[in-house]
Amino acid sequence: MTFATHAAQLTTLLAEAAEKEQFDPNKVSPGVGGFLVVALLAIALFFLGFDLVRRLRRAKYRAEIQAELAAEIAERDAAAESGNAADGGATADADVELPSADAPAAGDADPRPEDKN
Repeated sequence: MTFATHAAQLTTLLAEAAEKEQFDPNKVSPGVGGFLVVALLAIALFFLGFDLVRRLRRAKYRAEIQAELAAEIAERDAAAESGNAADGGATADADVELPSADAPAAGDADPRPEDKN
């Protein structure tokens, strides 16, 4: 049998089944199960949105702190450069790295312990 033959038989069977069954609009409802699924999806969406806002806020704070640290380091290096130029031209240590945003400095406590994962 070919695909066309199977498709024709399936179409015939579906048409006969549709003619036999009457449509009752009272039986067609999502019921309690449908309500529970929609409610669980709504609750999950709420918590996902809450988590997204928390993560975006944390990323914004980290970017602000890194910008402040970079400005402080640049200011310190500029002061050291001007001080060295006045002292006779000794160069400042230009290989200073910014601290990682994920790790607090040694001995510092995290000011926002509720943001821990």
